[in-house]
Amino acid sequence: MSKHINSEVRQSVASRANFVCEYCLIAEADAYFRFQIEHIVSRKHGGSSELENLALACVFCNRYKGSDIATFKLETDELIRFYNPRTMRWHEHFRLNGVIIESLTEIGEATVRILQMNHEDQILEREVLSRRGRYPSEAALFLTREH
Repeated sequence: MSKHINSEVRQSVASRANFVCEYCLIAEADAYFRFQIEHIVSRKHGGSSELENLALACVFCNRYKGSDIATFKLETDELIRFYNPRTMRWHEHFRLNGVIIESLTEIGEATVRILQMNHEDQILEREVLSRRGRYPSEAALFLTREH
């Protein structure tokens, strides 16, 4: 956790996210590592540590995202931004097909690809949790529905 994020802010971000990674929907209670507070727009790109720029992310999603905010579309040189949990709805950019996170938009595709949301290790983790009735959790299902 960044030295700029105090425990009160961490608690606010985690509570708002229902203690679920706002990208891959793994519940923090099911993860080996404590989740991280992620800057949606990194500080190096001018992002702040205000609540509207913070998301709860598992170690894997946060590691792969790093300070990136976008990527190039594979077929063109068009820059595609990543999913923003504060301004976008998960269900508009992704859907769950079993334990596979499928993209519905270019933003979803860019996010799934760069955060490696369907890496074989993440799929295996979600399969194990799914067999135990832990993925997606009720808290995660809230993010996948219109509300």
